Amino acid sequence: MLARESKGILSALLGPTNTGKTYTALERMASYGSGMIGFPLRLLARENYDRLVGMKGRHQVALITGEEKIIPPNPRYFVCTVEAMPVSVSVDFMCIDEIQLCADPERGHIFTDRLLRARGEEETLFLGSLTMYDMIKKFMPSCRIETRERMSPLTYTGYKKITRLAPRSVIVAFSINEVYRLAELIRQQRGGTAIVLGALSPRTRNAQVEMYQNGDVDYLVATDAIGMGLNMDVQHVALAALRKFDGLRPRILRADELAQIAGRAGRFRNPGTFGVTDQINEIDPVTAEAIQEHRFEPVKHLRWRNPRLEFKSIETLLRSLSIQPLDEALMPARQTDDFLALQFLSKQRDVIAKTTTSDHVRLLWDICAIPDFRKIMIDEHHKFLHEIYGYLTDDPHYLPEDWCATQIQRLDRVDGDLDTLLTRIAYIRTWTYITHIKNWMYDAEHWQAVTRHIEDRLSDALHERLTQRFVDKRTSSLLRGLANRDKLLAGVRKDGIVIVEGHSIGRLQGWHFMAEETMLDADKEAVLKTARNALKEPLQNVIDVFAQQVDAAFSLNDQGHIVWRHGEEQFAIAKLQKGASFYVPSIKLLHTELLEDGQNKIVAERINRWWTEQTEKHLGTLLKLENADVKGSGKGIAFQIYESGGVILRQSVQALITGMEKEDRQALGAMGVRLGAYYIYHRDALKPAALKMRAALWRLQHDAKAAETPLPQEGNVSMACPENGNRDFYRAMGLPVFGKTCLRVDMVERINSAIFDGAVEGKYKFDPALASVIGVGVETIQFILHDLGFRFDEITEGEGETAKTSRLYHVKKKPARLEEKPKSEHKKPDHKKTEKISKGKREKQKVFEPEIVGKKGITGHNPFAALAGMKK
Repeated sequence: MLARESKGILSALLGPTNTGKTYTALERMASYGSGMIGFPLRLLARENYDRLVGMKGRHQVALITGEEKIIPPNPRYFVCTVEAMPVSVSVDFMCIDEIQLCADPERGHIFTDRLLRARGEEETLFLGSLTMYDMIKKFMPSCRIETRERMSPLTYTGYKKITRLAPRSVIVAFSINEVYRLAELIRQQRGGTAIVLGALSPRTRNAQVEMYQNGDVDYLVATDAIGMGLNMDVQHVALAALRKFDGLRPRILRADELAQIAGRAGRFRNPGTFGVTDQINEIDPVTAEAIQEHRFEPVKHLRWRNPRLEFKSIETLLRSLSIQPLDEALMPARQTDDFLALQFLSKQRDVIAKTTTSDHVRLLWDICAIPDFRKIMIDEHHKFLHEIYGYLTDDPHYLPEDWCATQIQRLDRVDGDLDTLLTRIAYIRTWTYITHIKNWMYDAEHWQAVTRHIEDRLSDALHERLTQRFVDKRTSSLLRGLANRDKLLAGVRKDGIVIVEGHSIGRLQGWHFMAEETMLDADKEAVLKTARNALKEPLQNVIDVFAQQVDAAFSLNDQGHIVWRHGEEQFAIAKLQKGASFYVPSIKLLHTELLEDGQNKIVAERINRWWTEQTEKHLGTLLKLENADVKGSGKGIAFQIYESGGVILRQSVQALITGMEKEDRQALGAMGVRLGAYYIYHRDALKPAALKMRAALWRLQHDAKAAETPLPQEGNVSMACPENGNRDFYRAMGLPVFGKTCLRVDMVERINSAIFDGAVEGKYKFDPALASVIGVGVETIQFILHDLGFRFDEITEGEGETAKTSRLYHVKKKPARLEEKPKSEHKKPDHKKTEKISKGKREKQKVFEPEIVGKKGITGHNPFAALAGMKK
């Protein structure tokens, strides 16, 4: 099974990367009247097509790949992928690149076929690794082999953290997810990176590499796709993995495979280095030395598949594909996608029925050769091929235009994430391949143009998404500027937008810098570093203004934040935290990342001064109760009001009140203390500003949330109690809960006073106007009266239409109603029966049915009792 005889020269140019092999081959091909060269990747074919066009002109050069064909009327030179080479065309010069791929389990049989059978009339040249020396000599003893040394040294430098890799480095991984992860890390530290994946279209790949080559980014993260001759200005290659999945299993890469990747470092005479990074161990010394000295195990077996196929029937085609090689140096190819597709289709009844001629068998085999760029489930790909065969074997033997339009046009969308765009590019590549098959479509040129246009759109969108995700040109530019200069040009517009070197990087609220929302979190640390250096002067101006602010510019919100109103905006600048005592919280400054120590001190002093002044202004009279100038039992009552935060239950200090002198009562009254029938409270503690401060302090002590403890709107003395409201909080604030309503304690006392002041013989006729004065409904007043211990009789006077019913309230319980009961004794209030009086006839009945709240009745327990046990 020797190679085909050649009329012309057989030669090979073997050596490591950066030996100028491809350059030599193109120069040699250009010296002949015609030529053809096959590359392992569509990317390489396109790159070298452009080179040859520059040398010979567009009208003389054809590009032929599975998905792209540019063929002028009479081309003299053909640049192709190895699989797409029209080897039956007679040319003077024939060349195959990366010939060591003859040993590749999946594609090797194609390269082996070209090695053994593709020939130029005058010269055939093979380019590749020295590992192929023995195999070439075995099958082509007359071949002249020239070996070359690398133009620049390649040195192993060991392990380096990703964050310490020098600019012009390429980081290599072996899966898309790993490439994305590493790219995110590089973006965090260096402002951005370019991406190279085997799945990228040439247009996207070129755009990404151009960013790297132009210096827009200093790093590139790639798969091993860069190992196949992609020429870039790389100084260092960092391997982030030493094993890959080869289609069957994960395995450790051989030394020659690592060398193919590492060899991308260093171009022409410039030395290159390689090493490892991320989370892997160092390369063992033997392997590292082999890569540096380009000494590798020779290739011992080539992959082979019978090139002489028989198309009499499906069975004969399958048999011819299954023929085994006779030479021990040749190994059968791994079961390839086209062979698996043929096996599937050969079992379909309709396919068997339609495949009656050798032409049908050839068509079936051509359909099986449609590449699965999409890498979808193999069954789905086979069903797709089955559908195509059905259309091409039925009249009129063309793919229906409406079906093609539906399949292709649904891919003409540029929305979605990276994976979505990569998937659409893979799909459109499959369709581009189909459009280039002769006689499969009515207007093939039209559909070729359509698929090319869609691929270009998707490629541009993918480049944009990659750039958006992994490159922030603004951040990259700022970081480079920061590295090259001590000071950047910066300023803050009137609307707070921060401009650095012409780039908008965020917004300044006071001294709080907010990076733009479109910026990824990974970039914000780098931008903050830039902002810190660029905003020193603008920030000092803000601090100078802040130090002169009047007290009215500051306020306390429900979340315990101290808020600064600056111009038309307001924003939190500090937060209250639990401090040494109830009335003395700790104050934590917020958003001080950009402030220096001296500026922090100015801010802290101004905020602390404001809080001290607010405490004195709104709680000052309450705080004086700690050391009230009152004698006897009055002093004890004053201290308990101080410790409770302004409100206590009368019952809790009833013994002290009983023994208190008139002078002490007057002294407490002069200090703002009110002695009610149910509550004792400090008058100023109920004012809106004081109530807000007390609420904030209580929340700190009890780790309560503002959402569970809202206050009435300013000016209101009552509010609906939230469903999840903290009732202990409302009692402490002097807003006990009755039914579903919180009512301020001074209003509770007002109701009590109104009832007793208007009582005649222990009874009071309820005036509905009292409810509107207090700001609650009549029904709520009934709840309040019920909880205060009042009951009523309904009195009906008159007869018929003139009859009038009214309610007389009277006390049925004494002050003992305020005594706290054990939880086991807490019961729903009894619904009292009263006497209805009409024409002297008495009838007992229920007259008061209070609204039921939750599962415990009206309140579950006396709303005042908890104050008696309030923490001192």
